[in-house]
Amino acid sequence: MIPLRDTLILSRLPVVNRTLVVMEIVVFTIQAVAGEAAEAWVKIFGFVPARFFNPAAFGFNHWETGVTLMTSLFMHGGFVHLIGNLIYLWIFGDDVEERMGRVPYLLFFLACGAAGSLTHAFLFPTSTVPSIGASGSIAGILGAFLVFHPRARIMTLIPLVVSYTLTEVPALVFLPIWFGMQFLNGWFAIVSARGVQEVAGVAWWAHVGGFVFGAGLGAILKLIDLRKKRRLPDAGDNRALADER
Repeated sequence: MIPLRDTLILSRLPVVNRTLVVMEIVVFTIQAVAGEAAEAWVKIFGFVPARFFNPAAFGFNHWETGVTLMTSLFMHGGFVHLIGNLIYLWIFGDDVEERMGRVPYLLFFLACGAAGSLTHAFLFPTSTVPSIGASGSIAGILGAFLVFHPRARIMTLIPLVVSYTLTEVPALVFLPIWFGMQFLNGWFAIVSARGVQEVAGVAWWAHVGGFVFGAGLGAILKLIDLRKKRRLPDAGDNRALADER
């Protein structure tokens, strides 16, 4: 299933999300024209689990490995990897930014990416394969979108054997299916003696960790907002009583 757009209407331009999309494209373009140097950049700025836990063995310090939790989010391994991520970021990130606000959304994007990378690292602590891409961040955005807008509908392209169809799929269906696919792939990576993860280089558990983190934080924010809304009428009633007295 390929998402094309959602049915929500924005009230303002999602400046931060659009800027993130542009940054991802710019960095990828620089990688593409850098030639062999790009491979060295991936090794330096990509997130490497083994290096994160033992930076001295790789000639790094803890601060430098910590920075790769952020720098790795803006690098991609290929055009398909980039486009796949940007489709989801463009469609779902706009609405999450509007719901959270610009600065909180930026911090949320980075935090989800870090949470995804750390999930991957704890499950594959000896991996020396650099993990790059904004998949963990985007997975967190999908988790938050599910919490904030479970009734939204996603215009979805569904490829068939010799054709395709367009249909609106509820977020409450589309996103759990997406998460289930990531979880199953991650589980197969573990039960395959962790060999699949090393060969394929796909950090499935970064997707899972990012999604769970994003959904959890989204649920907390939604609960806080609900409590604020419940208190507002009470505060208004109290002011009215004070005026009458």
